[in-house]
Amino acid sequence: MHKLSLLIDDYTPESFVDRAQRMCKRELAMVVTPNVDHLIRLVEEQDFREIYNVATYVLLDSRFARNIFALLGKGKYTVCTGSDLTKVLLSSNRGASGKVLFLGGTDEQIHRLAQDFQITNLKHFQPAMGLATNSAEIERCVSFIESESPFDYCFLAVGSPQQERIAAEVMRRHKAKGLLLCIGASLNFLTGVERRAPLWMQRAGLEWLFRLSSDPRRLAARYLIRGPRFFRYAFYTQVTVRAQNRD
Repeated sequence: MHKLSLLIDDYTPESFVDRAQRMCKRELAMVVTPNVDHLIRLVEEQDFREIYNVATYVLLDSRFARNIFALLGKGKYTVCTGSDLTKVLLSSNRGASGKVLFLGGTDEQIHRLAQDFQITNLKHFQPAMGLATNSAEIERCVSFIESESPFDYCFLAVGSPQQERIAAEVMRRHKAKGLLLCIGASLNFLTGVERRAPLWMQRAGLEWLFRLSSDPRRLAARYLIRGPRFFRYAFYTQVTVRAQNRD
């Protein structure tokens, strides 16, 4: 079994805004937001670890993982969920003229976001189904991002690991400028397609239980069969906080 050495950046959504605004459009950077499923992948899949090595910032998405790490004496870390980060960044950018890209989501979702956050310069690309196994479609996604450079933010909401794979390829080719953010289901939460757990469940690290009860058929295997592997992996995981003053 691969023993995971996890390097994270200790930001809240609010504290990350200033850094994001200083980076966007002037350089190329990539943000990943690992949850428990990602952490399992990082142990089991070498290609996923290589993708994470390309990321500029690793922001812990899971309060559940944070709590388990704390119980194991590995420290207590700041959680910066993709949903909260996306909302804070869009709110801070309200009415600004900077370009915002969305990869994934329906036209209706993107139209609602543009209205809710007063996004005046928004570009959207919706990939075809089967993205995870379609290299040609992944290339189309990468080309879309590069063609719209420079941009402030590019939110990738096409699921893991394909969103991380796309972002890493953009990083490797280095033909774009802007901040790439892998945000998973955040778009669904922000547009009401899926409900987030009540705040008390989020704070207790029980958001997974709320999602499981809301959609057991789709999520049972992920949370009840695959998820428990994390307990064993967490015991051997080394977590390190990266210094924030990187420019």
